[in-house]
Amino acid sequence: MICRMKWEQWRLRARVASGRALASFLLFAVMAGMHTAASAWGAEGHRLIAEVAETQLSVAARVEINRLLALEPGATLESVSTWADEVRSPSTASWHYVNFPRDGDCRYEPDRMCLQGSCVVGAITRQTAVLASRAPDDERLKALKYVVHFVADVHQPLHAGFADDRGGNTYQLQAYGRGTNLHALWDSGLIKQWPGGVASLRAAVEASTHRTDASLGAHAWAEESCRVVSAEGFYPAGHKLGDDFAQDARAVLVQQLATAGARLAALLNQSLAGR
Repeated sequence: MICRMKWEQWRLRARVASGRALASFLLFAVMAGMHTAASAWGAEGHRLIAEVAETQLSVAARVEINRLLALEPGATLESVSTWADEVRSPSTASWHYVNFPRDGDCRYEPDRMCLQGSCVVGAITRQTAVLASRAPDDERLKALKYVVHFVADVHQPLHAGFADDRGGNTYQLQAYGRGTNLHALWDSGLIKQWPGGVASLRAAVEASTHRTDASLGAHAWAEESCRVVSAEGFYPAGHKLGDDFAQDARAVLVQQLATAGARLAALLNQSLAGR
């Protein structure tokens, strides 16, 4: 059986980790007028993570990334962060997520969950190796685009959720006055309804960001996301989003976005060191 942490405890941990970030967010949100965001996670979340990562790049990594991006004039780390979704195909769809069994205690088992590397953990490992290699620049640019996207994906908790409900896709609920599902809520709903809009969310994430390293690896990041999903209370009671759940989820969302940006930067710095 999964050793569950109560959702309330996970939320408190997220708030402690954020520290002064949430206070900064509340101030910024009030100043911004508390209007509703208009953009979805698919674009804004990925771009925000890329923005956070860019502020933590080493000189060597920045120079090499800019050299590769110059192959597509006008491209930036933010602009390529959604590319993997734009070119998604049946052969690459499984690269965006990994499914855990609900009774597996969030242990990543590649032979069971990622056959032939066809999951987000395998994709990060494989594309990072190409980026760090002496492959032709066009291949390395494509690998860079994948790495930027997939590191973000693995930190969306339900991209490392349970197989039996397809990462929350079949868990229906009422949220913000309409029917949706839990996966869509985390993909887009929480950001669309963020108090103060995307600028306010950006302020909270930037205030919460801290430097880290890439030593844990993609499998550990996936296990961490699975533990978020496993926390008691992560699935809204009564299939209805309440105010308390929304508040708790926002704290976790800030933590996941900030952590993804820091880990992406660390991975890029490590992969491109000394080039």
